[in-house]
Amino acid sequence: MVEEMWPRYGSFPGFHPIVELSLTFHNQVVGANGQRQAMFLENTTGLAARILRNFDLSDQDSALIISSSGCNVVPIEMAEGFKSIGMKVVGIVSQKHAQVSTSKHPKGLKLSDVCDLVLDTGAPAGDAMVHIEGLETPVSPGSTIGGCLLINAIKAEVAARLTDAGNPPIVLTAASNVGLEKAMELFENAYDEHAHRLAELFKNVGRK
Repeated sequence: MVEEMWPRYGSFPGFHPIVELSLTFHNQVVGANGQRQAMFLENTTGLAARILRNFDLSDQDSALIISSSGCNVVPIEMAEGFKSIGMKVVGIVSQKHAQVSTSKHPKGLKLSDVCDLVLDTGAPAGDAMVHIEGLETPVSPGSTIGGCLLINAIKAEVAARLTDAGNPPIVLTAASNVGLEKAMELFENAYDEHAHRLAELFKNVGRK
């Protein structure tokens, strides 16, 4: 869901995805860089602080944090770190799943306890939604569907508000919609704009 926000066609600069490779690289599944390690690291106290040390953030920024259960340590500590500098924090969780899940945070906090606003994916407890006759446990998690719906609803609302304010965003747009030349122009301009915005997140790191 983080990568769904930016960059994709139909997306625009202004969002910076923080996707920590050690927590999100699942290709190996087992062995080196395997899923066991990722699931261990996502509950390691202090990792969020090391991630946030790389950015120059302020109360002019806001954050969107996505965690289906809302109970793993790193997302919760990321929210705490954002809040400590006055940022507004929105969480996307599966409320029914979060309610029956046990927090791994040292203080027992859940993501919903830290966020200013919580959006619900609508997925059930356990996330999996499809029950098959003869199979003991359900399959096909629903949080991805609800999460992507929320992400793109936010994207559309932000685009509408920016346009109404006289500052329409530079949207990555397919050539099939606007022609190859215009699509390439938008592509280059959008990535240039992203680079300029991103520079602001690093220029004063370590100086405060």
